[in-house]
Amino acid sequence: MRPLSAAVLLDVWERGQPLPPARQALLLLAAACPEEVAEDLLRLPVGRRDDRLLSLRALTFGETLGGSVSCPRCHELLEFAMPANALRATSPAEDAPAAAVVVEEGDYRVRLRLPTTDDLLVLLTSDAATGEDLLRRCLLEASLADAPLEPELLPLSLVAASAEALEAADPQAHVTLALSCAACGHHWDSPFDIVSFFWTEIDRWAQQTLRDVHWMASAYGWAEAEILALSAWRRASYLSLIHG
Repeated sequence: MRPLSAAVLLDVWERGQPLPPARQALLLLAAACPEEVAEDLLRLPVGRRDDRLLSLRALTFGETLGGSVSCPRCHELLEFAMPANALRATSPAEDAPAAAVVVEEGDYRVRLRLPTTDDLLVLLTSDAATGEDLLRRCLLEASLADAPLEPELLPLSLVAASAEALEAADPQAHVTLALSCAACGHHWDSPFDIVSFFWTEIDRWAQQTLRDVHWMASAYGWAEAEILALSAWRRASYLSLIHG
């Protein structure tokens, strides 16, 4: 994985504007890992994809992630900051194959693989996709007393247990923040989605960068590519001269 230059990041941001988050995640990883085949990135388990995005975010904007969230009880705006590693769940080695998940209930047995970005994108095209549809895509084998079984015949309790087992097997795909409101004392867990968090940061950065390019191009007559090739420190130094 390589850091993204300002020019590459701006290009990814532009191309990703009309796309769903899953596609935005793939654009970022493809730019940071050009040696990897696109199909391999599509088939990464969601947790491994998110772990890579967490690393890329640290390379891009630093190790500390910060933001704000409203308390669901009193609506006080709370700020938080934490190191990227605090958001990492225990996961297998990057080069280790994802293990199949096996769930048994009585004589019923199912074997599943972890959901991937490819699965999410396929389901995105359906207006009525459900969690059961995702399970069907991830189902490798279903049996009753060792005899093959059609997925539609699985008991609902086993379907629910399978969903829980998949979530437990890929914890990086389901990260939550334990938050506490200093104003009212309320404690709650808030889901953390690295894709939307990172893309929101990129969007703010891109908007500011375009303004900076505008000011510098107006003041010095430089092309966008020349300005983006400067380090962030040098761009900031020139902007301080422009604005006095």
